[in-house]
Amino acid sequence: MKLSQKSSALGKAYVLAIGAANMDIAGSSAHVLAAGDSTPGRVRCAAGGVARNVAENLARLGHEVYLLSAVGADLHGRSLLESTHGAGVDVGGCWVLGDAITSSYLSLHGPDGDMVAAVNDMSILDHITPERLAACAERVANAAALLLDCNLSEAALEWLFTHAKNVPVFVDPVSAFKCRRLLPWLAHIHTLKANRLEAQALWGQTVQTDAAVEAAARWLHAQGVRHVVLSLGEQGVYWSAQGGSAKSGNSGWQAAMPVTVVNATGAGDALMAGLLHGHLQGMPLKRSVHFAVACSALTLTATQANHPNLSIATVRQLLNSFVRLECFEPTRG
Repeated sequence: MKLSQKSSALGKAYVLAIGAANMDIAGSSAHVLAAGDSTPGRVRCAAGGVARNVAENLARLGHEVYLLSAVGADLHGRSLLESTHGAGVDVGGCWVLGDAITSSYLSLHGPDGDMVAAVNDMSILDHITPERLAACAERVANAAALLLDCNLSEAALEWLFTHAKNVPVFVDPVSAFKCRRLLPWLAHIHTLKANRLEAQALWGQTVQTDAAVEAAARWLHAQGVRHVVLSLGEQGVYWSAQGGSAKSGNSGWQAAMPVTVVNATGAGDALMAGLLHGHLQGMPLKRSVHFAVACSALTLTATQANHPNLSIATVRQLLNSFVRLECFEPTRG
């Protein structure tokens, strides 16, 4: 696939997203899902994968983005590359492997849009080895920021953290199971976006109360993570900058926007894209979180993991519609 080398609409350097690109197969129903039985509903297929989703969102926000992932030489793989490129992401560096099957992610969603269960088949990502990444060393070193997801193997993560040097690294742990791959590298992370279960798995203690959320963030800072953003579902987001405090304006709680949830898949990826956008625009963390929460809220209203109308303008519009809420402030995209 021959790709054009266009400059970013924002005039900024590029983001390099490395991790999963999969075909999302989502089943949803207006009825409560019954265990051991079939439930009437709808089944949809769409491009997905954490790194791929974040990359698409960033492209829709006007950034130049390169994706490094692995897909099979099959129908799903071709579809993923074409749709991702069509959204504005450079996929020329992706590996197309004839001896592997494109990743897939099968999820089931109940009436509230939340995921009830999921199964993933991502063994192809084990082919993203240090040897393959070594050919991309220059691209890694020259990025304005790296986005990594923990679908990558321990060996791939080790290579990337070792070679990132001074490039800010944004990380999505993906799951409580996979996030422990980060434990040796926490001091190398600029921004960690995690949910309650992932924070709990990293910290090694339960994160059920507000006090525990704040304590988990302090522990992560003590390990070297510069920015911590903990996504807490309906409770919103807790965010914190290393060495800061609520009194100094460097940590705080951000309420979720009350929107009608159509599909919760991809909301966390939109949150991460918003955080990256804010960083690239030089926003303080607090304003980056405002912007990111709006990206996430907009995505919750879409049927797929990426909202096709995500843009700086639509996010600003959504933010402006909530400025009368005490928990939100006007923000500059």
